[in-house]
Amino acid sequence: MKILVRGGRVIDPASGRDGVADVAIASGRIVGIGALADFEAERVIEAAGRVVMPGLVDLSARLREPGREHEGMLESELAAAAAGGVTSLVCPPDTEPVLDEPGLVEMLKFRARKLSRCRVFPLGALTRGLQGRSLTEMAELTEAGCVGFSQADVVVADTQVLQRALQYAATFGYGVWLRPQDAWLGQGVAAQGAVATRLGLSGVPVLAETIALHTLFELVRATGARVHLCRLSSAAGVALLRAAKAAGLPVTADVSVNSLHLSDIDIGYFNPDMRLVPPLRQGADREALRAALADGTIDALVSDHNPVADDMKQLPFGEAEPGATGLELLLSLALRWGRDAGLPLTTTLARVTHDPVRVLGDALGSLASSAGRLVEGGVADVCVFDPAAEWAVSPSALASQGKHTPFSFAATGMAMPGRVCATLVAGTIAYEGAPGRHGAA
Repeated sequence: MKILVRGGRVIDPASGRDGVADVAIASGRIVGIGALADFEAERVIEAAGRVVMPGLVDLSARLREPGREHEGMLESELAAAAAGGVTSLVCPPDTEPVLDEPGLVEMLKFRARKLSRCRVFPLGALTRGLQGRSLTEMAELTEAGCVGFSQADVVVADTQVLQRALQYAATFGYGVWLRPQDAWLGQGVAAQGAVATRLGLSGVPVLAETIALHTLFELVRATGARVHLCRLSSAAGVALLRAAKAAGLPVTADVSVNSLHLSDIDIGYFNPDMRLVPPLRQGADREALRAALADGTIDALVSDHNPVADDMKQLPFGEAEPGATGLELLLSLALRWGRDAGLPLTTTLARVTHDPVRVLGDALGSLASSAGRLVEGGVADVCVFDPAAEWAVSPSALASQGKHTPFSFAATGMAMPGRVCATLVAGTIAYEGAPGRHGAA
């Protein structure tokens, strides 16, 4: 279908483009940007007063399928992605069964393609069953469609196994995605500090992150492996990352919307919606993360979408399953951070579009040159949003099957800036907003 997105403020963070223009789309590609008098559209999307940007790229979103469909079906979670303007997402391998066999990866990608709501890029398991003992067949998993290898939230306690994994990955140019967490110090349910002590909750010290980072950086020096650090959570971790990048180590990192906006104070009186991994840390950590994302030390902002069933959240804080829905909130929470930091809109949007694509690099194959961008001849993954709109997070109105979020309006009183009006994936309309879709504040 030929689609014209007319009269919007077109922002492409990769090139610095920022101006009012029309965007013409045909055969899944952007065929023109600018004044397009000769383009005969079959469908027109009016975008006056709205921002037209590349579709968001989310580097951390659990889809819960296969294996935990009671917490999230592929249909519901990809619908949530489209409603949030997310056109590409990376999913960790901790499904049931674990993504450690090519057939499972191929099945997931096939199901996602049929739904045509969002591009899904799986991470393969680094070790079989995520058990940290023997390596998976990385070459076969790559051929099946994996863009990198990960342990999700499961730590490889055996440093020798981790070294071998990084050596193998470096040999073939595979990326390894790891959350820095010590296997023994990271077993609490809240960040170590005054709040955890007052509430009587077992604490996770910052050392759990920094010890793991020291180990990883030494292994990267020794192997030359390319490592992406998932969901950094502390000021001390940021300082180590900054030093590692200054030393030229091939490392990148992301931070979740939860750690960027919340702190341990928000746990309140044992609110299970604040039971998250990594745990919410102190305000000083949050401010360091916000500054590091602004200056580019942290490369990308992620939703950390992790839908949890109601019966697994309505438990005492320490027993509640960690996780929260986030795909539909990623754009708004990025905008809130950028506004608070006084950043240009192009810089804010870069952290959820072009910068995540740089992390993925050549793993995207033919999409690498145009994903996260608005460029003539490039793939037509587009998000149109209203920057002036505000909306309140009402869990029952979310498209995700997981209804638990720490950002519900009832809990925080926080209105979300920016509202997605339309999402296009490969030139196909995956989402169109309806009045009252999210419940205006």
